[in-house]
Amino acid sequence: MSEKNLKIFGAAENCPVRNVVDRIGDKWSVLVLMVLEEGEVLRFNEICGYINTISQKMLTVTLKTLEADGLVKRTVYPQIPPKVEYQLTPRGKTLLPHLHGLVNWAQNNMIDIKESREIFESAINKN
Repeated sequence: MSEKNLKIFGAAENCPVRNVVDRIGDKWSVLVLMVLEEGEVLRFNEICGYINTISQKMLTVTLKTLEADGLVKRTVYPQIPPKVEYQLTPRGKTLLPHLHGLVNWAQNNMIDIKESREIFESAINKN
């Protein structure tokens, strides 16, 4: 790695790895993005229904973060009751192939990773 890259990665505010991956690497962002890919345009409760283990507060926080990063578009319709829809932006769509690669890797390696964790835990518990 070049000295220039080391300096970039060393400064948290300028580091693309920490700055971007931290935002999408949380517990829910990838799932929300994948659900929006499938549903294209979804309302809050629809997203919540597809990811039924997420709280409304966490979904709100996750959607706001994804919107702030320009990955999700929020559209509010002026009616009573208010109607709000979410969809991926063009930038969000460019992230999908990379997420698919990560999802495929996780699916292909999940069993082995779980076995490795069990072996690791057993070794720790023996000591």
